[in-house]
Amino acid sequence: MPELPEVEVVRRGLAQWAAHRTVAGAEVLHPRAVRRHLAGGDDFAGALKGRTLGEPMRRGKYLWIPLAGEGRDLLAHLGMSGQLLVRPESAPDEKHLRIRVRFDDDRGTELRFVDQRTFGGLSLHPETPEGLPDVIAHIARDPLDPRFDDAAFTAALRRKRTTIKRALLDQSLISGVGNIYADEALWRSRVHYERETSGFTRPATATLLGHVRDVMNAALAQGGTSFDALYVNVNGESGYFDRSLDAYGREGEACHRCGTPIRRRPWMNRSSYYCPNCQRPPRAR
Repeated sequence: MPELPEVEVVRRGLAQWAAHRTVAGAEVLHPRAVRRHLAGGDDFAGALKGRTLGEPMRRGKYLWIPLAGEGRDLLAHLGMSGQLLVRPESAPDEKHLRIRVRFDDDRGTELRFVDQRTFGGLSLHPETPEGLPDVIAHIARDPLDPRFDDAAFTAALRRKRTTIKRALLDQSLISGVGNIYADEALWRSRVHYERETSGFTRPATATLLGHVRDVMNAALAQGGTSFDALYVNVNGESGYFDRSLDAYGREGEACHRCGTPIRRRPWMNRSSYYCPNCQRPPRAR
């Protein structure tokens, strides 16, 4: 599933190619793509027609576009394989095209939502006074947000009574971090994923947050992480941060720091990748 860097890459593309354009019409080609819009596909298409898209916004992994003067937002849930693509109007339809949005200008491009696995979708939601779609009002700020409160995060981490990777993936505590960047930040911090949060000091938390931000900014600079064709930017191009990963997906390969083979362990229906030498497991109680 796309994490903060991948979603931010898409947001920047939409800001360049879709913002401030007025919708001439929308076409819903698969009902699952609008299942979170409870009024259905016809209502979704009718509500978009004639509306002007504002500047795309993001919080963590969540992406939305305000409808100018409407008090409502177009929320995009990319799921496992959702793609927002800006295509020439004359381009052939993608095999898994689910929604098409046409514009009333002469730029010759349209916005397409393509989703192979149909876990994602688009929906319209009322906007809160804070400028968020109401369904994501509970999502915490992400570590690249200038208003992210490091001190509050540190205090919450010590109160959480959980393990550090679980805390990093808790979107109500810190948003935008998923499995890939959690493993990468923990490797950089030399911290095992099962270390308890109650023992994190302020300096240790500050170090970890610094590595979370560093790895995300590095991924952003390379267009995000693409292991297959399911994540692409709005022009259909893949990111290449996967070439720079230090832990995630590198089972059996030498640690870039000490040479010990990277290990993979099952973890919460996912996998955790770590160096058994640099990231020593916590002692069993």
